[in-house]
Amino acid sequence: MKATNMIALTLVVIGALNWGLIGFFGFDLVTTLFHGSLFWLARVIFALVGLSGLWCLTPVSYTHL
Repeated sequence: MKATNMIALTLVVIGALNWGLIGFFGFDLVTTLFHGSLFWLARVIFALVGLSGLWCLTPVSYTHL
């Protein structure tokens, strides 16, 4: 369970950094890295970041971190 929590936390931090870049500079790093034919990969990353955010909301993930 600890590995899942660390992966989720890492993805949440990546998402937070990406949103910070969007907010401060209007620059979407994930979409820039995975544009064109790899845009599906950017969508997968966005979906995983969203699911990780929900995972980190659960109280059990904080007690076992």
